[in-house]
Amino acid sequence: MAPPPKYLTGDSAAINDFINRFDVFLFDCDGVLWSGDHVFEGAVETLELLRAKGKKTIFVTNNSTKSRPQYLEKLTKLGIPSSTDDIFGSSYSSAIYISRILKLQPPKNKAFVIGEAGIEKELASEGVPFIGATDPAFRRDITPEDWEGIANGSHLDPNVGVVLTGLDFHINYLKLAHAFHYLQQGAVFLSTNTDATFPASHSFFPGAGSVSSVPLVNMTGKKPISLGKPSQAMMDAIEGKFQLDRERTCMVGDRLDTDIKFGVEGKLGGTLAVLTGVSKKEDWEAEGAVAVPAFYVDNLGDLRAGAA
Repeated sequence: MAPPPKYLTGDSAAINDFINRFDVFLFDCDGVLWSGDHVFEGAVETLELLRAKGKKTIFVTNNSTKSRPQYLEKLTKLGIPSSTDDIFGSSYSSAIYISRILKLQPPKNKAFVIGEAGIEKELASEGVPFIGATDPAFRRDITPEDWEGIANGSHLDPNVGVVLTGLDFHINYLKLAHAFHYLQQGAVFLSTNTDATFPASHSFFPGAGSVSSVPLVNMTGKKPISLGKPSQAMMDAIEGKFQLDRERTCMVGDRLDTDIKFGVEGKLGGTLAVLTGVSKKEDWEAEGAVAVPAFYVDNLGDLRAGAA
């Protein structure tokens, strides 16, 4: 059984010791830095504090709807200075996996995507051909011609070798039908992440797992390879890109099943839970908790007490 986490809020000495343990901080975004377009009090100042102390800050998000440049736009808009190289999202992780790990060769080198423009932009950045996603041809009702064409294969692209699912605000029967048949033909099943929910506007909404991958899991009996937290494929990619020392790295997040589990299974030097998002204290105190953080604070801004 993991030891109970250390509560840092209000303890400046403990916070200073905590900060000094690490060289790199991996930050989840939604629920940690902001909710929707609301930045949590003290979040920006905490990032500035860590950077002033020479710490590397990396934003690691499961939100697949935005590409790295789009995330940079949001960070800048919210007053959080950053660069594209400091952002590692599940769309980017998925694109890297398809292009550099799977290394699919023609003719079966195309991805059928359930998701938004963020996935498209990252796949394009890695030279991965794709169909689906935001194409208006797939954002419509299914027709009798579709039923027939999908069933006999005439409406299916013979070059599709991967089905990649992410959060899709325009999910529909037509997309799921195509994805199901591609998987039946042997396409590799990938998901940017399998989150059940995501936080926005001080509430929670259906996540990528609930919207896109779970229906296909129910249809096929197969589970996708997830390229977002807590997948260690994502951790390996982050380590490879940033050449970080895991012992000197801390994962900061609001969800036990993604962020904290990601850090624990990745054997990072520490994990910090914040109570501004999904998981609460009673969640890790419960028997059989999916993961237990090493430290926790009420909100990220509490780390400002470590300015000394």
